[in-house]
Amino acid sequence: MKKQLKQNDARNRRIVLNSRPVGAPRDDDFRLEEAEIPQPAKGQLLLRTLYLSLDPYMRGRMSDAPSYAAPVGIGEPMPGGTVARVEASQHGDYNAGDLVLAYSGWQDYALSDGQGLVKLDPAMPQPSLALGVLGMPGFTAYMGLLDIGRPQAGETVVVAAASGAVGSVVGQIARLKGCRVVGIAGGSEKCRYVVDELGFDACLDHHSATLPQALADACPQGIDVYFENVGGAVFDAVLPLLNVRARIPVCGLIAHYNDQSLPPGPNRLGLLTRTLLVKRIKMQGFIIFDDYGDRYGEFFAAMFGWLTAGKVKFREDIVDGLENAPQAFIGLLEGRNFGKLLVRVAPA
Repeated sequence: MKKQLKQNDARNRRIVLNSRPVGAPRDDDFRLEEAEIPQPAKGQLLLRTLYLSLDPYMRGRMSDAPSYAAPVGIGEPMPGGTVARVEASQHGDYNAGDLVLAYSGWQDYALSDGQGLVKLDPAMPQPSLALGVLGMPGFTAYMGLLDIGRPQAGETVVVAAASGAVGSVVGQIARLKGCRVVGIAGGSEKCRYVVDELGFDACLDHHSATLPQALADACPQGIDVYFENVGGAVFDAVLPLLNVRARIPVCGLIAHYNDQSLPPGPNRLGLLTRTLLVKRIKMQGFIIFDDYGDRYGEFFAAMFGWLTAGKVKFREDIVDGLENAPQAFIGLLEGRNFGKLLVRVAPA
């Protein structure tokens, strides 16, 4: 970014897209700027961002390639889910002090007309969880695994990015359903956490040169469900081990988000399509709120129950300061975070 601006409660800082990345995003693809705090008109409310969620999908929004959502315009604030406090309201359904789940992006303040907001319990001891296990990542894990993956007791479920916000929840739900769960994560510390704290049966380091053989050894009965959010070499290791009628929910491909061309090496398309046909595999992509938005209440009730009973654990990786969001996001794409990545923009 071209300049650093200290927090000033009388001004609105926002991080905008300065240029479209070529390959991996760089610091100068973002710009931190300052503007007047907007004032709500009738029917509007002013939101103060408390927590900002950083997620891999944001990389796709920085490009202008066709996708399921419109790209961010140059000079526009970066998008993102937030937990916010209502600072001022001229909207009949909201009062100053209310906590809401919003989509107000990388900025201190934002106006809203109330559409898309979800009220949070003001007594919520950890409101940031609304951006993690009780929000989009947890919802993605729940619906992708249970509606597309449909795990059955005794089956083997393999989870990529197993220590991350989505993968960590996928594996724990699969364990609750009586499955054998094998995670794949980046590094020995993350793998220990996945096994010792989250209860996975095994976890493998995706940096290992012996990943294909290690995965085969960890899945002696093959793989029935593979939850895909990585792609790349991890999927290459999984493909030969898929069982007949295996299911593959696809919610992301972080290994390819910075690609500018086809990856080097042999063309694997023929192998993939033949495997899908011969083994009658179901491989389905999904966009969580587009495809399952009407089932959020079902998810929340189940996940809240598991969380309060201690059956699901969740780890957050919190960075302080809006100005640090770009570097934190770049680190997310490189796998440097450990748990759900959030920016604490203001005290809750």
